[in-house]
Amino acid sequence: MSAPTNRRSPFLGRMSLPERNFIADALRTETVGGVLLLVAAIAALIWANTLGGSYAAVSGFHLGPASLGLDLSIQHWAGNGLLAVFFFVAGIELKRELVAGELRDPRAAALPVIAALCGMAVPAAVYFTVNTLGGGSLQGWAIPTATDIAFALAVLAVIGTSLPAALRAFLLTLAVVDDLFAILIIAIFFTSKISFLPLGLAVAGLALFYFLLRKGIRGWYVYVPLALVIWGLMENSGVHATIAGVAMGLMLRCHRRDGEDRSPGERIEHLVRPLSAGLAVPLFALFSAGVVISGGALHDVFTRPETLGVVLGLVVGKALGIFGGTWLTARFTKAELNPDLKWPDVFALASLAGIGFTVSLLIDELAFADNLTLAAEIKAAVLIGSLLAAVLAGTLLKIRNAKYRKLCEEEERDEDQDGIPDIYELDKPEYHLRMAAIHEAKAAEHRRLAEVASSSHAGDDGPA
Repeated sequence: MSAPTNRRSPFLGRMSLPERNFIADALRTETVGGVLLLVAAIAALIWANTLGGSYAAVSGFHLGPASLGLDLSIQHWAGNGLLAVFFFVAGIELKRELVAGELRDPRAAALPVIAALCGMAVPAAVYFTVNTLGGGSLQGWAIPTATDIAFALAVLAVIGTSLPAALRAFLLTLAVVDDLFAILIIAIFFTSKISFLPLGLAVAGLALFYFLLRKGIRGWYVYVPLALVIWGLMENSGVHATIAGVAMGLMLRCHRRDGEDRSPGERIEHLVRPLSAGLAVPLFALFSAGVVISGGALHDVFTRPETLGVVLGLVVGKALGIFGGTWLTARFTKAELNPDLKWPDVFALASLAGIGFTVSLLIDELAFADNLTLAAEIKAAVLIGSLLAAVLAGTLLKIRNAKYRKLCEEEERDEDQDGIPDIYELDKPEYHLRMAAIHEAKAAEHRRLAEVASSSHAGDDGPA
């Protein structure tokens, strides 16, 4: 008997079929949402640059019960309210990755986690260096650290590039880890004043939420009102209200029990993700991305240290951080890259992660809440940096698009028509028996056609 091998599956290798199907479904929704996000951002820019007065009036319009501490502007509702839905989905994604996805195995998780951490640390270091040398404000160090997965997928959809499933999964895992640390940054560095009574009540509400989940209580009419109460209490506590969304997402059960096609977390994510990607995030973009773009503003983006730090952090810091973290981790862990892919593919994906939008804009609003002029300039920097990263990544990915298309075709091929890609059945005798029957049927048909053609040819050569 031969000794068992301990070879690891290659980095960016083939995923299991359930994981592939789940990620494909999630990314399909995010792609549609990303296109809507792109449309909303363009609409915000057009609105702000043509009818700036009405844009400011609508964004700054206050509504909500003042007695409950919720007399907020439309822009605030979009940032703290609608983005709570986005972070709720992010919490479910993180929980699922930890219990059933790429992050459940510490050895396998090390590479994307380190890549994501480097992809946040290097942009922050770039921003810090530029502003230290240029005498700018260091408050915005966290702005270029975030990746917007929906916007990145929208760019892929617009330029018509097909990424193999492994690259898409790696991008999604990077974004999930990125979101986790962005949440921690918001909670730790952008909470200045805490009101302990509403915070304590919010924690009690979260405990009740968890208790009801563990008791198997069902019904949206129970959880939605409770979630709204928890969110309102968190909003009044001084802790950013989106933290409530993350906490509730992490509480959902995301592992499947016997007889379950999907876990409760996967089921709820499937229902809520379209609301997040298709409504919450685009509306946030509509009321946050509206900045006045002029020649002077563009000049300031590349000359002011705060804005230049954001642009360089997104375009240079993200690419070098993710690629460098990935390459170094693979080298020291002796992880082998999927032979169908090359390291330039990883660099192109790292460049794509430089598209920072939703969370970057949110952190900008928190970091420079007392300097609205600088906050607006940094919004322009986020847009320009994301655009430059998209152009760089799009160019690099287009160079390899023919190879990607071939890999995608191989991943999707289903010649035996059983609904499962053939690449997942190559080790199953049943698959080869089905394929043998299919080829035998085709051979029999060709023999019949050959006999018909032969008879027809013999008749043509006969006597007149």
